[in-house]
Amino acid sequence: MAIGKSRGNKRPPGGLCSSSVTTVVVTTVCVLGIWMLTSNSITSSSKTTIPITTSYDVSSFLESNRKIPVDRTSQDKLHVDFLSNASVYEDKRIDVVASHDDQETGQSYKLDDDRDWLAETESERVNESTNNVVDDDAESLNDSDVGKQEAEEQQEDAKEEQDIETSTSEIEDNTNIKTSTDEERKHKTQKIEAADDQEPDTTNQEDTQIDTSSDLEDQQEEEQEKEQHEDDGPIESHSIAAETKERVENQEAQDVRTKMEQAKIKSITSNTTIAASETASKHDVNGYMDSYEWGLCNVTDGAGYIPCLDKSVTRQCPNEPPMCLVPLPKAYKTPISWPQSRDKIWLHNIPNKALSEFKGNQNWVKVTGEFITFLKGALHYIHFLDQAVPGIAWGKHTRVVLDIGCGVSNFGGYLFDKDVLTMSFASKDDQDSQVQIALERGMPAISAAMDTQRLPFPSRVFDLVHCVRCKVPWHKDGGILLLEVNRLLRPGGYFVWSASPVYGTLEQDIQIWREMSALTVAMCWELVTIKKDKLNVIGVAVYRKPDSNECYDLIKRPTPPFCKQDDDPNFSWYVPLQTCMHKVPSGETERGSHWPEEWPSRVEKAPYWLNNSETGIYGKPTSDDFIQDYEHWKRVITKGYMSNLGINLSNVRNVMDMRAVYGGFGAALKDLKLWVMNVVNIDSPDTLPTIFERGLVGIYHDWCESFSTYPRSYDLLHADHLFSKVKLKCKIKGVFAEIDRILRPGGLLIARDKPSMIMEMEKFMRSLNWEVNLTVMNKQDGVISGRKSFWRPSIYVTP
Repeated sequence: MAIGKSRGNKRPPGGLCSSSVTTVVVTTVCVLGIWMLTSNSITSSSKTTIPITTSYDVSSFLESNRKIPVDRTSQDKLHVDFLSNASVYEDKRIDVVASHDDQETGQSYKLDDDRDWLAETESERVNESTNNVVDDDAESLNDSDVGKQEAEEQQEDAKEEQDIETSTSEIEDNTNIKTSTDEERKHKTQKIEAADDQEPDTTNQEDTQIDTSSDLEDQQEEEQEKEQHEDDGPIESHSIAAETKERVENQEAQDVRTKMEQAKIKSITSNTTIAASETASKHDVNGYMDSYEWGLCNVTDGAGYIPCLDKSVTRQCPNEPPMCLVPLPKAYKTPISWPQSRDKIWLHNIPNKALSEFKGNQNWVKVTGEFITFLKGALHYIHFLDQAVPGIAWGKHTRVVLDIGCGVSNFGGYLFDKDVLTMSFASKDDQDSQVQIALERGMPAISAAMDTQRLPFPSRVFDLVHCVRCKVPWHKDGGILLLEVNRLLRPGGYFVWSASPVYGTLEQDIQIWREMSALTVAMCWELVTIKKDKLNVIGVAVYRKPDSNECYDLIKRPTPPFCKQDDDPNFSWYVPLQTCMHKVPSGETERGSHWPEEWPSRVEKAPYWLNNSETGIYGKPTSDDFIQDYEHWKRVITKGYMSNLGINLSNVRNVMDMRAVYGGFGAALKDLKLWVMNVVNIDSPDTLPTIFERGLVGIYHDWCESFSTYPRSYDLLHADHLFSKVKLKCKIKGVFAEIDRILRPGGLLIARDKPSMIMEMEKFMRSLNWEVNLTVMNKQDGVISGRKSFWRPSIYVTP
């Protein structure tokens, strides 16, 4: 079925054919429709520039703030002592976590942009499908030829209508044939003619009766299903075999009606306008397919399409969510399971041409046949940090980490063995496809831009922030990016920084270090240590954020200034970055005034700052609400999902809870070798700080927009009463298109919702050729489980 056919194009049903002119017009319009779909492109906005040029001068800053209790001399001595033994670092800067430099040649291996290659591939696919139905002569028609053909077609239509009228008039004239003057014979002839005239009406009546009876049967079946769903006990949905049988029977009934309709039409004329009108009725005025029909997204990024980041560094979502499906990479295979995926992944699952062209071995990745393999140097680096700063205490004191510019997430991948959960992120354009590699390996990661807007996390939630082989200009623009780190870092938390200004001896590196030092002193950060790792030939500076306001209270003229009182540091959804800093909470019951419990105690205990005088999400005091939510999800997962639904989580690694509330679902899975992205909707109560407090990770999001991740990122999506709420704001079809985008083939969606919404979700799943495993419902609640298939539609549409 062609998409975007021009107005007036007609197509005969079944084996009926029109004139040769009509055939040429059909093929011509198909060419135009495909050309129009493939010629569209998505524009993107340019990156916003922050008009701040403030730099920090060490001597002038210290002169104006003499009472700051920071030992500046000690910091300088640490750095001077470090540099005195740092000559070996010149021209040998190698990062065990995310370096791209070849140790022997010094050549930089940057992942090439794959858009031209993808665009070429998509163009070849479209041309290939077009050549099956369109000949070379039709492809060469220009716009004037099309106009001429349309005019000829209109004349042909007029002629056909005239022929119909002529044929009808001839039939009427035939009923008035002169007969014998014998009155009896005339009477008999009139009876015969009357019977002949009624035959078409009888056929129409029989057809109407069939349609009516069919509608009544459908209505009775719907009423029976509705009565069953209203029963107290659970029921199973149609099995796949029963559904197939039902479709076959419906198709046979439809075939009978079609043949009768064709016979009736054929008895009068071969006019094809009915078929054209039936085809056109399946499309709206914008050319989109109906609710349960799908097309592939015709976009530049192809199999790596992220709608809100398509060709843009700054997040900018389309006005309407895309309602198309993302194509699969060529030779895509089911991802390798954890923990083997940490060491190797399928090469062709990452649609990036540059990766397939890697020939030399890198210190972080190499290509071996069909696999991308990763080295284990991060183990030594993690141990090195633990020895340099014992207070980090991986997996006990430090549980939740933010890794900026994560590369392929070697750092976070091996911290998982120490019970540390690392949220990695990098810009889509800066490190193209590396975040996708991290997700394919089974690491928590998002694709985001840290440039003009706050990251979608609450304040004071990360125990440690990490940036190694770091190219982020922390000292620029008034320190605006480092101030965002200060917002996210928990009081008393650590900032680990490794970059050329730490261990370089060039004048440029020394100048950056001076400005960085002045900035961190102004923010009251303590330089804990500067250490060198001789094995990996890198140097690391470790800072600590203050856990009290003692230093801040002594600053006369704060630069950067303190934020205004009405600036809530937790507000981060589309909030611009600020060149200011927030003070540390000081009240005993304020969040951030105390360090959380050690892991794993923190995941089960209600945070100390929950106010029991307030009512929680489910109607009880907040602490009781928290505990009840945790117990509820432990029971549901064990007795409901695993036992009743028969869901096996042994091969599940990347999980998303699309409506997390307190994070009880993710907490109940804490003993399994998986991780959960807890999503808190922006129009819901802000429970995301609670989720981080218990040692889990999450993010703010609006499900009427695309999520900040690559396609095929997750093995399991869980949605608790989400769809009935989202339906009030946007189209469910767009949400299902997004779910299909981020879920891997073979991945599961488990949803709990109202019975009416469960039934609608089942229709969407079947339209996507998903396997609907089981549906269980009662009067108030329903559960559905669906598994995504490898099916993709054969036509392309523009989002």
